[in-house]
Amino acid sequence: MELDSDACFRAVRARDRRFDGQFFVAITSTRIYCRPICPARPAKRDNMRFYSSAAAAERAGFRPCLRCRPERAPGLASVDAVSRLVGAAIAGIEEHALSSAHVGDLAASLGVSDRHLRRITESELGVSPIELAQTQRLLMAKRLLGDTRLSQTEIAFASGFGSVRRFNALFKSRYGLSPRALRGTATAAEGLHCQLEFRPPFAWGALLDYLRLRAIPGVEMADATHYRRTVSIDDTQGWIAVSLGKKANALNVDVSPSLAPVIGSVIVRVKRLFDLGAVPDAVSISLSQDPLLAKVVRRIPGLRVAGAFDGFELAVRAILGQQVSVKGATTLAGRWAQAFGTPIATPYPELNRLTPSAQQMASVSAEQLIALGIVGARARCLATLVPAVLERRVVLTFVANVEDQIEALMRLPGIGPWTAQYIAMRALHWPDAFPSGDLMLMRAANANQKRLESLSQAWRPWRAYATHYLWQSLGVTP
Repeated sequence: MELDSDACFRAVRARDRRFDGQFFVAITSTRIYCRPICPARPAKRDNMRFYSSAAAAERAGFRPCLRCRPERAPGLASVDAVSRLVGAAIAGIEEHALSSAHVGDLAASLGVSDRHLRRITESELGVSPIELAQTQRLLMAKRLLGDTRLSQTEIAFASGFGSVRRFNALFKSRYGLSPRALRGTATAAEGLHCQLEFRPPFAWGALLDYLRLRAIPGVEMADATHYRRTVSIDDTQGWIAVSLGKKANALNVDVSPSLAPVIGSVIVRVKRLFDLGAVPDAVSISLSQDPLLAKVVRRIPGLRVAGAFDGFELAVRAILGQQVSVKGATTLAGRWAQAFGTPIATPYPELNRLTPSAQQMASVSAEQLIALGIVGARARCLATLVPAVLERRVVLTFVANVEDQIEALMRLPGIGPWTAQYIAMRALHWPDAFPSGDLMLMRAANANQKRLESLSQAWRPWRAYATHYLWQSLGVTP
């Protein structure tokens, strides 16, 4: 992907947070690369080189800055086909898809050939998938070295390395120092804590309210300052607590020590849940041009679209929410979690269940769901969703081809356009998802569904954000 060097230079000089994570600046005199917002004195223009990814900068022989910490840069919001594929590849790698698998396996999971995947990542990011994976692992390790007191062995495996020897060797060859040397660059607190940065503004209160109303009893909880939930990834269980940082543009994330082996996956999922890859200025500039949205966009700058920590959990919650109130759906979701979720002990008495997985639900019949008070049609829909997920006919995470997944969802009995678009908006992290059949949206726009679809064309590619702004204009969030 080509970068406009003049625009990049201006962003660096201004330390413009709108560009944080969208590119990196490397300094030839120091052989270090930084975020555009680095507090260090800007170098001479002739000494600057601009790269679209941290991996490309490292491929060129530059080391990450110890002041601005490139590993903390926000991610990207992918809206077109090519960048969506790259985004899905990055998401797979961040979830350690290449720790033991091959590029071909990752490519197959994305529905493309390994040759095409290599070609796209080279074109967009300037690196191969393997080089991208190496950089992601190193930056995750660098984050954990600075932010936690995990041992180097724990950090090596949590970052996706197959061995401590490989971890040490790559760290030294790429960064020119041992992992131990970074322990002195930050004061790591007891336990597992990390900061996840975002591009301001951030409508934290609105997002927390949205999640609070939908929190599954026993699995999630939210109050005026924190979001907390139980976590189960592979065979590892624990809990997390997320709050807004007081000084930096970042979220504070507390992680139970038991989740150390999967902390990389936890961080990736928290980023998606809180939409930390959003580019709020791009959204507001686009949507504020529309007279229907302008007032509410100005009133609530930085509105985020809540994602999903667990795609299957979100899909179940969406199905239970069909034709019932938010409160009613939350009650049903709580019964579902209590009946089929695994008990867990946490510091918070309200959090006592792990969300049921698709594997656990495979042995649950529609009749058992109906016994919980779930309408028969919804119960049968859930019963058909489970095998579709287990057989990967439906994928409920960041995917390359969203349209295919929306169609796959709508092939399941009981899932129509509204539910499929809602799942795409949250579980698939699709910024252009738009549940046009929503009654509250039609009321907010004072239009029927056909007219609403027509109006929404002007809001692309940010229709998911427009959806939330329309709900906010009515003071509701279906």
